[in-house]
Parts: sequence; structure tokens; C-alpha cells
Amino acid sequence: MELYQQEEDKIPVQLTYANFWIRFVALLIDSLFTSALVALALLVLGLPLVADIADLESRLKMNMIGVVVGWLYYAGFESSPYQATPGKQAMGIFVTDLEGYPIPFARATGRFFGKLLSGLILLLGYIMAAFTPRRQALHDLLAGTLVLKLPR
Repeated sequence: MELYQQEEDKIPVQLTYANFWIRFVALLIDSLFTSALVALALLVLGLPLVADIADLESRLKMNMIGVVVGWLYYAGFESSPYQATPGKQAMGIFVTDLEGYPIPFARATGRFFGKLLSGLILLLGYIMAAFTPRRQALHDLLAGTLVLKLPR
């Protein structure tokens, strides 16, 4: 995919698709951040960090908080001027639409909820990124997004 560094120069920049393993490491980094944020939210709300297996109400609250924190984290960062979560930034990758433009919060929201589907089907939605031509996972295909490497 070619993008231009500056409009007046029209110098093409060759961008490549982020591979599965770079994306995987970025996900691990982001998981650490979101886990810490969820733990902080649980403490602030006075909920236990670990719910009793029989306490369905606490487990549902914890899961809902996890989804809300994850949604705001991923959709917020991916629709920001950085176009990337801290994990993606650390790995030098970012999220765009199919033409290479930043995505709005609504599309980033759809991408996040697509990730839930990618995980629900035995992580096959994530694994797809290793085999599709543009290295798109299921949630990327659903949201019409690409994950690209920053030029070096």
C-alpha cells in the first residue's frame, strides 16, 4: 500500500501489512494495560478482583466492566491521532481503513466488538491474520480495516 509523506512532495511511502506475530505481541502488551485498568475500576467500584465461582452477579459485573474498559481503550486509541493502542505503538503498527486513512470511533467500536467474535470462535478470527493476503483478522474484515507497519 502506498501513502504519501507530504501532499506537496508526492513522495510515495511503501507500507507493509503487520504480520501475525507483531500483532500478537501488541495484543499481549495491551492485555497487560487493560487488565490493570479493569483491576483499578473494580477496586474503585468496591468489587472483588476475583469473584466466587457461585457468585454470578459479581462475575457478570466484572465481565461487563472488562468489556467497557476494553471497548473504550481499543476504540479510543485506534480512532485517536496515533491510530494505535500503546501495544501497537510499541510494535510500530497502526490501524487504518482500506484506503489508509484513520478510522473514526464508530468504526473502531465495530472493530472492537468484532474482536469479541474473533475470540468466541476458538480464536480462529485472530489466526486468520496469518493466512489472509492483507494480514486481516476476522474483525478487520468485518470493520474494513488494515493493520500496517510504520515506515522505518
